[in-house]
Amino acid sequence: MELLIILLTAYIIGSIPSALWVGKLFYKKDIREYGSGNLGGTNTFRVLGKTAGFIVTILDILKGTVAVLLPLLPFFSSTTVNPLILGFAAVIGHMYPVFAKFKGGKAVATSGGVLLGYNWPIFIVVLLTFFIVLKLSKMVSFTSLAVAVVAVIYTTFHYIRTDDIYLLVTVVTFALFIFYRHRANISRIKAGTEPKITWL
Repeated sequence: MELLIILLTAYIIGSIPSALWVGKLFYKKDIREYGSGNLGGTNTFRVLGKTAGFIVTILDILKGTVAVLLPLLPFFSSTTVNPLILGFAAVIGHMYPVFAKFKGGKAVATSGGVLLGYNWPIFIVVLLTFFIVLKLSKMVSFTSLAVAVVAVIYTTFHYIRTDDIYLLVTVVTFALFIFYRHRANISRIKAGTEPKITWL
């Protein structure tokens, strides 16, 4: 029962629709009605501006981090579950949030948050990769895909050193999620019609 409760808690944390709530509370806008309609940081930047975009991105990252760290709470201290499984539940919640009719974000920020909570050096690598590629390409979608590939490559070498198969499987799964959730973006990138940012 405790395992079910902690998994459900991780999913609910992931389900918190940061972009939707920030938009409605502070900007009186339902972000789903503007831009791409996506409940993620990129659409928040586009519709609500840089301040809201950074806030939502940070909140989405923290969802993954908090989920991974749940076993540190006294209530869950006796639960024997790999924290990456909790991170996985949070990412599922982010993509399919119960609080937003199961239509959520594209898994990038919350996946990064899972890495931050579980193995922060890998998070630093993907974060630096994100800003470098974004600076060069000006496309968040392309950058997200590139970061997913880099994360898989880096984690593969990490696995060779540590035998942490759980982390490797998790990162590969997150990368597949990211590519799947960016299907439309990939088509636009190929067609040369993908929007570019102007704030970096």
